Amino acid sequence: MNPKKINVKLDEHVGEGVYSNLFMISSSPSEFILDFARMLPGVKDAKVFSRVITTPQHTKQFYELLKKNLEAFEKQHGEIKLPGKQEERGVGFKSAGQNS
Repeated sequence: MNPKKINVKLDEHVGEGVYSNLFMISSSPSEFILDFARMLPGVKDAKVFSRVITTPQHTKQFYELLKKNLEAFEKQHGEIKLPGKQEERGVGFKSAGQNS
C-alpha cells in the first residue's frame, strides 16, 4: 500500500519563523499545549509568540521524530551541550574511604 502524498503549503509570513528560547508545555487528558516564548535581557516578562495545541498521539509522534532528528544531528555535528548541566553526583551516605 502506497502512503498518501500530502501537499504542504507554507505561507510567507509563517515561513519566516519565530525565534524562541523558552518553552512551556501543559496538558490535559485530551490535548497538549506547547507554548514557544522569548525572553530578552532587560525585559521583565517573557512573551509567548506561538502556541500549538495537539493531541497526545500527535505529541508522541512529534517527540519521536524530534528525538530521531536530534540523534542524527549529534551524530553529524557532535553532542549538543546544555549549559548548567553537571555530571551526576552521588547523593546520600558514603562508605568509609570514599572521597567527598
